[in-house]
Formats: sequence, C-alpha cells, structure tokens
Amino acid sequence: MTDIKDTQANILPIKPTISFSDFEKIDIRVGTIKKVEDIEKSDKLMKLTVDFGDHQRTILVGMKQERDNPKEIEGLQALFVVNLEPRQMMGETSEGMMFDIGHSSGITPQLAVPENPVPSGVSAG
Repeated sequence: MTDIKDTQANILPIKPTISFSDFEKIDIRVGTIKKVEDIEKSDKLMKLTVDFGDHQRTILVGMKQERDNPKEIEGLQALFVVNLEPRQMMGETSEGMMFDIGHSSGITPQLAVPENPVPSGVSAG
C-alpha cells in the first residue's frame, strides 16, 4: 500500500459556491459494476454495465490507461451521477458518470465507494 505522505497531488482550489438547491438537483446513486468491456476504438474509454437495483445502465469511463486490469472493478460498488443527459462517445451512449477520486489532482484515480455493501440504487446525500 502506498504511503499517502509520499504521494504528490495537485490540490485544486475550491470551486465557486453553489446553492443547496443546485446541489439537490444532482442525483448520486450507488451502483454495482456488473461488467467492464473494452471500447476497441478508444485509447481511454471503457464501457461499464452498472446495476442500480431497478435497472441497469451503460456508463462510459476514461479509465483504460489508469489500471493494468480495468476488469478488477467488476463486482464493486461505486458512486454515480445518474441524471446527466446521455452523451455519445465513440459510437456508444453513456447514461451517467462515475465518481472517482484523484484524477483532476494528478494521482491515480480511485473509486468513490461505500464503506460497506449497500443495496444498489440507494441515493447518496
């Protein structure tokens, strides 16, 4: 395990303040990652099939170069934004966004995960 003190990170400034009502518009849910597939035409994107309890979604994530084995996250739970407009990328449709920790700060991204297993689809916040 890496000692956190030895990791260099670019700590970004805090973004502008938003209202609580703006924050309440973001629908963050726990999803269970059922399948991780390569998108062959892409240098970065992987295709996740994510279970949200009452439905599944396809969510594209730019993690291909961040992990030696992207399939290692299959079966894990993570936090996802589920009310973004669908987005077309590399001929595929992404129906949400996975939270990760560290990418914009320049460290190897980590999943934002619940501390213990919870039912898929439960809301965060």
